[in-house]
Amino acid sequence: MALSTAHIRIARPTDNIDALLPFYRDGLGFETLGSFANHEGFDGVMLGHPSAGYHLEFTKCRGHEVGRAPTQDHLLIFYLPEQAAHADAVQRMERAGFAPVPSYNPYWDRVGKTFEDPDGYRVVLAQMAPPHLSA
Repeated sequence: MALSTAHIRIARPTDNIDALLPFYRDGLGFETLGSFANHEGFDGVMLGHPSAGYHLEFTKCRGHEVGRAPTQDHLLIFYLPEQAAHADAVQRMERAGFAPVPSYNPYWDRVGKTFEDPDGYRVVLAQMAPPHLSA
């Protein structure tokens, strides 16, 4: 199936791209892969890891407000099964000034740490194998 090898872009709007950059670049260690300004009224930035099969895009439509995350259960989950890699990722977030928050779903507190970005969207750093690898 073609989608099994597709690269995925996860895009979402924001009211302040600059406020998100410390969270995703400094905290999570993403790189800026590209950006654009005033593309038909939109500004944006793509963040990720060059070798990963995904990247994140944050966009701002000039003159339009989107507000914060609609719930505390809007999550991006990164599976980090190796204890050292998980500890390093959590410490990187904390060194960048981001403290873990209690997860809306207590399951995520048992298997990892949850962090909230400036827009209220949450990222879970889970110390476990991805579901397709844990059978």
